[in-house]
Amino acid sequence: MSRTGTSRILGAVFLGLMATTAAAQDLASMEKRTSVRTLPNGLTLIVVERPEAPVFSFFTHVDAGSAQEVPGITGLAHMFEHMAFKGTDIVGTKDYAAEKAALARVEAAYAAYSAERRKAGRDEKRVTQLEKAWKDAISEADKFVVSNEFDEIVQRAGGVGMNAFTSSDETGYFYSMPSNGVELWAYLESERFMKPAMREFYKERDVVMEERRMRTDSNPVGKLVEQFLGAAFKTHPYGMPTVGTSADLQSFSATDGDAFFKTYYVPANMVVSVVGDVKAATAMPVLEKYFGRLPTRPKPASLRAVEPVQTAERVVTLRDAAQPIYIEGYHRPDSRHADNAVYDAISDLMSSGRTSRLYRSLVRDKKIAAQTAGFNGFPGDKYPHLFAFFGIPTPGHTNAELRDAIRAEIERLKSQDVTDEELRMVKTRANANLLRQLDSNQGLALQLGTAQARFGDWRAAFRQVDAIEKVTKRDIRRVAAKTFVAANRTVAQLESTQAAKAEGSK
Repeated sequence: MSRTGTSRILGAVFLGLMATTAAAQDLASMEKRTSVRTLPNGLTLIVVERPEAPVFSFFTHVDAGSAQEVPGITGLAHMFEHMAFKGTDIVGTKDYAAEKAALARVEAAYAAYSAERRKAGRDEKRVTQLEKAWKDAISEADKFVVSNEFDEIVQRAGGVGMNAFTSSDETGYFYSMPSNGVELWAYLESERFMKPAMREFYKERDVVMEERRMRTDSNPVGKLVEQFLGAAFKTHPYGMPTVGTSADLQSFSATDGDAFFKTYYVPANMVVSVVGDVKAATAMPVLEKYFGRLPTRPKPASLRAVEPVQTAERVVTLRDAAQPIYIEGYHRPDSRHADNAVYDAISDLMSSGRTSRLYRSLVRDKKIAAQTAGFNGFPGDKYPHLFAFFGIPTPGHTNAELRDAIRAEIERLKSQDVTDEELRMVKTRANANLLRQLDSNQGLALQLGTAQARFGDWRAAFRQVDAIEKVTKRDIRRVAAKTFVAANRTVAQLESTQAAKAEGSK
């Protein structure tokens, strides 16, 4: 072995030991600074004392995403995320009593319009009249709206980074504030989940529809991914788009939104984590005071849909005047499975940076790909999901070349042990990634809140690193051989019509 190679391995060993020690110390330190309490209504609170600066960050995790939707209301989880910023019966209104009555008229008008529009042999003139009546009702309700008042209150109090997300598995809300704003934040955050107002619902529905047009309908990659997931999941809602289908985004109502909220935004389905310059002894009673007001409701039933075992390869081809793209995915178990750490190790081995197998083979050596990766958690990881590989060919190269090169690397995983150095670096990076995730208040709040919701213990964020540390070469070959087989594979490829034209003109 060369002196350079020896030095590299010694350096990797040193980094691995340092990272492992640091992670262990961080967990021990975190346990001393972390308080967890489950309120009588079922909501779980986490407070982490981290007084480095006079600020705090929070993360509200709602254990509901697009996987909780059914055809007819796809996109509703994302839609309610938008509505959570519209205010309450106090914030965002000039006169809520009058606005509430006006919103009821909007819903009555929409129900009449929607029913007539769906009729077989509908009367088009009647549809037009009812649509006008509905839009007139919206105009009346809009007179009571104070736009963006929720956002403005937070910003005036020094709040920054206000945002939210909806995924297949969950919905999350977050921002940061000066540490003297804990009580104001607790009031606002609990209030919007206690008494949300469905104001400007149809205006916001149009905004979401525009998001879909930009990200999917007018985006070849978005269209390909939507077709890919639809082919891979025939029964499970992972096959439905998180943003919603065009038809559903033009049909579901504020009444549907309210029903979704009442079913899934229940305290027992929520975790709120707070990290920063806060003292648990003083902050926890404040959080209990406000979040304890949320009414107790039953925890929603578990998802019933189970994806059947795939028994034959599925292939989707999209033709578009865009750059070619190749994707293939394989079904794998959910994130609670005993082999989850093995899949994480394979993802790192195949895709982590310029030393990864796919980058070295397809990008650096063969120069057939501009980008390539293999990764877990697609489109979510709470339920059985996909381990996916993708590649974008460089000019003059094809999806078929990428397919063959990716599968050659997959076969290497199945037939040859990874090297000692590769496995060591996978474990070192896992530790380093954990430390990076804990670096900010916001990142820590998100990691701990998600772990608490998913696994019932915030410490799971640390234990995954321990699980990766135990992964062996044999584990990687075993899991690769079991998972990456043709019958378990779904392929999606975008074929460029421009490239076909150019080829035909030669």
